[in-house]
Amino acid sequence: MKKVIFIFLISSLALGCKNDKKKESQEAVVESEDGITAKQKDGLTLLKGEFVYYADAAVLQTHAEVYAVVIDDKMHELDNLVQKYKQEATDMIPVEIRGKITPKPDDEEGWPYRVEIKEILNVFQPDPKDNNVIKLGN
Repeated sequence: MKKVIFIFLISSLALGCKNDKKKESQEAVVESEDGITAKQKDGLTLLKGEFVYYADAAVLQTHAEVYAVVIDDKMHELDNLVQKYKQEATDMIPVEIRGKITPKPDDEEGWPYRVEIKEILNVFQPDPKDNNVIKLGN
């Protein structure tokens, strides 16, 4: 089972390499005296990428890195939000989150970094032109 998940994640990484269009935020940003916003002081990182939760493994793939996602209540909340956009269980859905990035413990297998979701900002409908579907079979 671990081999199937590993193959799935490697395949999604290879197929997911593409140029992402950047969207500018339309909300007003209030800076303090030192030029840093309140959200920049909280230690969280804004991440935009494709999310998938399958067979007890959650992954967030950004344009630069792949992160293991800590499985907790926020991850399950995000998974519930992406379900309406999924055609297949293995579909990767574009999301925008804020989270805490930490290196994985040395005694664990997996991606070098993991992210704990603290805030879910957006869930986007996948672009129908992107046909990055991975089918798992026996």
